[in-house]
Amino acid sequence: MATFPAIKPTYSFTKQSEPKLRTTQFGDGYAQRLPFGLNQNPKSWDLQFNVTDTNADTIESFLDARAADGASFDWTPPNSATSYKWFCTKWQRVFIGPRRSEISCTFNQVFEP
Repeated sequence: MATFPAIKPTYSFTKQSEPKLRTTQFGDGYAQRLPFGLNQNPKSWDLQFNVTDTNADTIESFLDARAADGASFDWTPPNSATSYKWFCTKWQRVFIGPRRSEISCTFNQVFEP
């Protein structure tokens, strides 16, 4: 299992939750909601890395390798002590100055053994 390089994202970043629920609507206006599935509240993080071109190359190579083999990777979110499994399906690199780049990406939590 690969681990994302130890490069910190630039503040600010966004954490999103999307609980999976089944809702049953009754005729009298009453609704009942139940969690659906074992891992029913996956997270996603929208991240930006404002880094040197060397670190940008490292990040981009890492994400390219994961895209090529379809494997998830370990990453520890900011302000967390626990590592989770993630996959990144889309990223963008902007060359912002001499020897500086910005990478924007979204990490989606996956649940694998």
